[in-house]
Amino acid sequence: MRATHTDTIENLYLEHRGWLSVFIQRRMGCPETTADLIQDTYLRILTSGRLPEQKDARKYLTHIAKGLVIDVFRRRRVEEAYLDYLKQQPEDTAHSVETQALMIEALTEIDSLLHRLPANVRQALLMRQLDGMSYKAIAERLNVSVSSVEKYIAKGLQACLTASILSD
Repeated sequence: MRATHTDTIENLYLEHRGWLSVFIQRRMGCPETTADLIQDTYLRILTSGRLPEQKDARKYLTHIAKGLVIDVFRRRRVEEAYLDYLKQQPEDTAHSVETQALMIEALTEIDSLLHRLPANVRQALLMRQLDGMSYKAIAERLNVSVSSVEKYIAKGLQACLTASILSD
């Protein structure tokens, strides 16, 4: 990493950390999570290698921070749903804390993948895979052609396959 790049990031941090902290704190309400998200915001900039123009710095930082805040809320929602599911299971099927953490991580990745898909693709894929609906029934529900449903399902499955290959 070039020294000028590092200096620019340091200046960006020093100039904007105060308002970024307030921005995140208002959304999270937790000083520890706020500190983590500020760190993650600048880590994203470091790893991306892209620096915003000075005039666009706040907009750029806000964009990254909003995405991280959304990720935290999604993860919490997934974790709560999974833990609620576990409470409904017999005690003899209890998983270790490590297994639970791995499952929550996997479910969070799946949730993130699904939210990156276009709405119709996501809906069609979930209707098919979770509800076992036929292509015709999905087409009627989404008010599209069966051909469109076929394309949606293919696109959704391709996204899943690509994510699976990239994670290996």
